Amino acid sequence: MLKIAVLVSGGGTNLQALLDSEARGENPHGKITLVVASKPGVYALERAAKAGVESCVVSRRDYASPDSFDEALLEVLRGHGIDLVVLAGFLSVLGPRVVQAYPRRILNVHPALIPAFCGPGMYGLRPHQAALARGCKVTGATVHFVNEECDGGPILLQKAVDILPGDTPETLQKRVMEQAEWKLLPKAVAMVCSGEIV
Repeated sequence: MLKIAVLVSGGGTNLQALLDSEARGENPHGKITLVVASKPGVYALERAAKAGVESCVVSRRDYASPDSFDEALLEVLRGHGIDLVVLAGFLSVLGPRVVQAYPRRILNVHPALIPAFCGPGMYGLRPHQAALARGCKVTGATVHFVNEECDGGPILLQKAVDILPGDTPETLQKRVMEQAEWKLLPKAVAMVCSGEIV
């Protein structure tokens, strides 16, 4: 069974989707054993506590350089015997050392259909704002492996979500989460854990 670490920066809705999926028995080959937050006090840490999952904070601002942050994060992951890393709204960029330590073992969920509206700075509401500004009729979410290029790793799963008349970035974000992110991420994690995706 693979030990999974989920990295979070906020409310942890994708973390909750993963925990719920695990509780339903949908990932028999993996278990979330650690939640790492990029800052203290985020609600995702409460979700971890309620689920009985160990958690810690590794904050970029506590370290003098990106390298020292990467080293601290790696130390935590290795210290817990983590096999698979899942980025679920984690807003700190992972450096090459972390990526190379977990080749094809880091997954990210992105709130757009990559290659649209992705790359540096495209997080939170921004991909939804960009899709609306462009007049898109469809958007969605993507789960991909993480490599050294921001949002540039191999795509595992994508799901399209309709953009409706009158949508705001906030309503669109909620629909993309509910219809795509919360379904795709648990499915992709289970597929990797079972060996279906190598």
